[in-house]
Amino acid sequence: MRLNSEESLLLIVDLQAGLLPVVEGGEQAVAEAAWLGGVAESLAVPVWVTEQYPEGLGGSEPRLLEALRDPRLWKKVHFNAHAEPDFASALTESGRRQVVLCGSEAHICVMQTGLGLLEAGYEVYWLSEATVSRRAGEAQLARERMVRCGAVPVSADMVAYEWLHRCDDERFKDVHRRFLKPRSARPLRFF
Repeated sequence: MRLNSEESLLLIVDLQAGLLPVVEGGEQAVAEAAWLGGVAESLAVPVWVTEQYPEGLGGSEPRLLEALRDPRLWKKVHFNAHAEPDFASALTESGRRQVVLCGSEAHICVMQTGLGLLEAGYEVYWLSEATVSRRAGEAQLARERMVRCGAVPVSADMVAYEWLHRCDDERFKDVHRRFLKPRSARPLRFF
């Protein structure tokens, strides 16, 4: 079960401006999702971003959207993004079977989306340092439940290096210079 850039999609769930001030680890989640989103875009991996009730929770965190070149934005009313018919249809049409999943809140929208994707037959990779809740304990419970259901916990470094697959081409040199090397000393907390 190795990640492949041609089969992957990065799904960033509900990292919204109105919610993040009360989410433990929210700043790190935005930074890590934006970082992996940049790597994804460099490797032609689609980046999708969802928003739950943006009228009340605000839109996606501006720093996240500013860091990404061309994310596909989805507004949703279901906690499970895959329950949105247009989303599910577009995911099927994309041909992508591996979903790297992150966002907030881990125990609500991220987990329900992950469960929906697993039920639909997708491989789900839980991005540990970018999946958060108001209380870290609930993020941990969500991660444990997702792993029991078949999701694979990963770090952004794991994902980036698996997508790259090798170190002797221009893609690696570019991603290493712009993303991997600057991040190497950054302290991280894994949820």
